[in-house]
Amino acid sequence: MAVEEEGLRVFQSVRIKIGEAKNLPTYPGPNKMRDCYCTVNLDQEEVFRTKIVEKSLCPFYGEDFYCEIPRSFRHLSFYIFDRDVFRRDSIIGKVAIQKEDLQKYHNRDTWFQLQHVDADSEVQGKVHLELRLSEVITDTGVICHKLATRVLECKGLPIVNGQCDPYATVTLAGPYRSEAKKTKVKKKTNNPQFDEVFYFEVTRPCSYNKKSHFDIEDADEVDKMEIRVDLWNASNLKFGDEFLGELRLPLKCLRQSSSYEAWYFLQPRDNGNKSLKPDDLGSLRLNVVYTEDHVFSSDYYSPLRDLLLKSADVEPVSASAAHVLGEVCREKQEAAIPLVRLFLHYGKIVPFISAIANAEVKRTQDPNTIFRGNSLTSKCIDETMKLAGMHYLQVTLKPILDEICQLHKPCEIDPVKLKDGENLENNRENLRQYVDRIFTVITKSGVSCPTVMCDIFFSLRESAAKRFQGDPDVRYTAVSSFIFLRFFAPAILSPNLFQLTPHHPDPQTSRTLTLISKTIQTLGSLSKSKSASFKESYMATFYDYFNEQKYADAVKNFLDLISSSGRRDHKSIEQPILLKEGFMIKRAQGRKRFGMKNFKKRWFRLTNHEFTYQKSKGDHPLCSIPIENILAVEKLEEESFKMKNMFQVIQPERVLYIQANNCVEAKDWIDILTKVSQCNKKRLTVYHPSAYLNGHWLCCKATADNTPGCTPCTGGLPANIQLDIDGDRETERIYSLFNLYMPKLEKMQEACGSKSVYDGPEQEEYSTFIIDDPKETYKTLKQIIDGVGTLEQEHAQYKRDKFKKTKYGSQEHPIGDKSFQSYIRQQSEISAHSI
Repeated sequence: MAVEEEGLRVFQSVRIKIGEAKNLPTYPGPNKMRDCYCTVNLDQEEVFRTKIVEKSLCPFYGEDFYCEIPRSFRHLSFYIFDRDVFRRDSIIGKVAIQKEDLQKYHNRDTWFQLQHVDADSEVQGKVHLELRLSEVITDTGVICHKLATRVLECKGLPIVNGQCDPYATVTLAGPYRSEAKKTKVKKKTNNPQFDEVFYFEVTRPCSYNKKSHFDIEDADEVDKMEIRVDLWNASNLKFGDEFLGELRLPLKCLRQSSSYEAWYFLQPRDNGNKSLKPDDLGSLRLNVVYTEDHVFSSDYYSPLRDLLLKSADVEPVSASAAHVLGEVCREKQEAAIPLVRLFLHYGKIVPFISAIANAEVKRTQDPNTIFRGNSLTSKCIDETMKLAGMHYLQVTLKPILDEICQLHKPCEIDPVKLKDGENLENNRENLRQYVDRIFTVITKSGVSCPTVMCDIFFSLRESAAKRFQGDPDVRYTAVSSFIFLRFFAPAILSPNLFQLTPHHPDPQTSRTLTLISKTIQTLGSLSKSKSASFKESYMATFYDYFNEQKYADAVKNFLDLISSSGRRDHKSIEQPILLKEGFMIKRAQGRKRFGMKNFKKRWFRLTNHEFTYQKSKGDHPLCSIPIENILAVEKLEEESFKMKNMFQVIQPERVLYIQANNCVEAKDWIDILTKVSQCNKKRLTVYHPSAYLNGHWLCCKATADNTPGCTPCTGGLPANIQLDIDGDRETERIYSLFNLYMPKLEKMQEACGSKSVYDGPEQEEYSTFIIDDPKETYKTLKQIIDGVGTLEQEHAQYKRDKFKKTKYGSQEHPIGDKSFQSYIRQQSEISAHSI
């Protein structure tokens, strides 16, 4: 979800690897161990939770999490919790990384010390405040000062225990006084509108003789005074109200002007637990990749995009812009991800991969090493399979993987690792049955293999067979090295990375999946001496079960089917494909005139056929909405029910209102429901952003419940579930990579010049690049550097314009926004340098 700025869209995303925690404090009970899990939070909103690792003070999680971030945030936080079956889970500690510090840790494993979690330090949100200092002349002609403090509104306060009933206290504090006033409580909102004004006497005339608890201030004392605004959540609990954050503002800010109005970030209290040692809670290993893409309108990218998209037609392909990107990036994966998405979006992925694969095959000397390296070809095919083949994996592997994860059948066949009471023969039989079933579902699934994958496999097979005509098996190994080695085997080994399970499996299940994955990989490889390919003797023994011709024949038939030219699915898959499921809260639709319209927790399930909900997972559906009946899916404004993260599924006769667990989940549901219903003929173009309550629409006040919407529906998404790709965003990412590796591009340009002039032995410093045609490559490099330079100038100009227009203290950049302060410093330095 992009944040719109003038002429620009800003996308934020984060990819996190949660590794392990170590040296957590012991539990104060007899066994000292803990059952811990880790959460990922945007500020204080939880967006992901790992599995629980039981009985450990050094839990290993090994979980990956990716999400598009749909809102602004100040901290990316990680909390380690200890599960308590009887009471609320207790927090052991946290890691909070400020948004502006995320680049410091970009894409590298880092150990972070866990910090104490103190209610006074857990803050988020901002407050809009106006101060006005005025002189008042008394009846006797003496001047005194009065301060008007207006608390207008707050945005983005945290939800505490499922609700937020905020109020503010406003205190004028000086060396000898403290005077406090309080706003009304605003119920069920984390964006309260207060708009209340409080008056304080700052200085008094000397003739004022009423006894008071503070002395008389003079004008000099005013500088020592401050206004303090504290935000609280009104609680019904006996523990008292919860602190949400504070703001301290010295009155000397009114020296220049008698009125002052701005937005401020709320801050933690100064008295946080600083006396505690920072190193007594253990540490957490994380790898965080945060990206922020600033995307212009499409025409800005035309020259670079056109240059990239014609890569498949460049002779030789090593002189193309896409291949050059693969040459200069530190890791091929960096280049492959945006390239594949761009080519898929424009329907050019098959010719591009065919061209780079053909060039790689020509350079390969030994048929046994075909496509075995981490080349640009391999990484691009991996990425294409991940994008285009996700549903294929769901249909093929998910049912049996779910069963393996739920049943926990013992499958250990290493005699050294057998647990007490386990029988080696029984375990072998359990494992054999699993391998047999998975092998069968894979080799029978050829008709379901996505067309784009089949077309790529066809070109791989043809290239390999042409290059190594004396090897009859190379046409199979070229394809099996991808479909088995890099698609099915990794998905079985780490199902969570392919969205087949929500979490990394437990150690026993993980071991079972490792053994299955190894066997499937070997079965699919069609290697000559299979038993010799295992280092472990117990695996070689186990593999004897499958040393029959029927297995090799089944693999070849399957590979033939998925790599046949022009193969298309003539028969649609009858079985509905499960796209997403989970608990959410829905508002009853009130089908009867006096029916209840309360909120209830339900298990929602979306397939490519229908959207249903039921009381619990596995129950009979209480309501089923056919996909063709979904006319629009949109966010619902918070004012409707004073609830966050709500969206609406609009049908011909009624609207279903649903609340998701957090902002990331809400975005995921809206996206996937929109995608799956995108091609519906009767889709709406306008909708109501608020609910119909008490006889009128809250947004436009229209009284008829069938009044057409008052707001345009959000832009359409591609109908294909997997390929929701923004071509401009991917081109912007590629521009950023070229810009990052500009020194390498220039060095490659030098190498081309050197090669075309001096054709003797290759100079060592240039040997890292593949350059088949120096002149053609030089021409492409010049176009890339020119295109990147133009975009760089556009970005710089945009930043300068934004810098001139932006006001520190605005709602977008509240006072206390450290990332904006550092941005201001950078821009000031650039301006000074240019002068």
